[in-house]
Amino acid sequence: MTLRMWTGALLIAGCADPALAEGPADVVLRGGTVVGVGRTDLVLRGGKITERGPGAGPGLPAVDVTGQFLVPAFIDSHVHFAYLEGAAGMADGGVVAAVDLAAPLAAIGGPTAPVRVLWSGPMITAPGGYPLNSWGAAGYGLPVTTESEAAAAVDTLKGRGAGVIKLAVTAPPTVSDPAMAAAAAAAHAGGLQVAAHALGDGDSARAAAAGADVLAHTPVETLSDATVEAWRGKAVVSTLAAFGGSPQAVENLRRLRASGVTVLYGTDFGNTRTAGIDAAEIALLVAAGLDGRAILEAGTSAPAAWWGWTDLGALETGKSASLLVLPRDPLLDPGALAAPSQVWLEGARRR
Repeated sequence: MTLRMWTGALLIAGCADPALAEGPADVVLRGGTVVGVGRTDLVLRGGKITERGPGAGPGLPAVDVTGQFLVPAFIDSHVHFAYLEGAAGMADGGVVAAVDLAAPLAAIGGPTAPVRVLWSGPMITAPGGYPLNSWGAAGYGLPVTTESEAAAAVDTLKGRGAGVIKLAVTAPPTVSDPAMAAAAAAAHAGGLQVAAHALGDGDSARAAAAGADVLAHTPVETLSDATVEAWRGKAVVSTLAAFGGSPQAVENLRRLRASGVTVLYGTDFGNTRTAGIDAAEIALLVAAGLDGRAILEAGTSAPAAWWGWTDLGALETGKSASLLVLPRDPLLDPGALAAPSQVWLEGARRR
């Protein structure tokens, strides 16, 4: 058997093994445990889950996953693919979709298949502000000064294909509060959510007041009770490992989650270098008080609902055939999520 063919134990039902990663396969995954459902069989056809149940898919080639656990493929809600190429590695590691939260305009819509990407393009910032004054000098920021410029920047980004808007909320030079509010209003009027780079308490409070929907990182400085409350009903992308997993950031995430903020798994890939599901990020989510079910939700159903990927985040009939096969139950051992034995994306086997 060549390296391009499936590895592992196969139960063949009348046809040869499909090639690895050459496109969607019509197969049945037999004998595994779909987490949250129980032991059952999954039929994959044309990149979709077409049937789920014991004995489903008679006559199809069968992959024996007895004793293993099946969960949806992950969504990483903070990456930078223009800064560091890694979509293929992400796919091989079990990531089916990602939110790219800062890239030059020309990078929007670039090749990332099979990983789906929601792009922000350059983050809206002040002239000479973050990230133009550091790592993002080559087009990763779009400078504005006035409210009208901020609204126009949103229109430009949406016109170029951005599906989310990102604001840089930092120490001076920074976008004014009225300009941030104008950008958020324009984004919401255009059906786009607003993510904010805000690492301190004051900046996080400003971002919430301006109308931002998502903290692009867990803040690393102590948050006041008022700031935590201001984010109730909104979302935060974890990115704990990207900033060293400090005890204060971990505690901030715990408090934000306890207040009703939705936690979205994210790694800040580009700043970090692990392509795939990051074991260090999973461990830090555990430290922040998330159990296995909450971590699974943060990487699957929660971001699928938040970002509008309606066919991701669950292993149900009609959903995308994008899933992980795990050797251990991730509800009991969340670290298993970072070491899948098989990865299927849109019906094609990557691993």
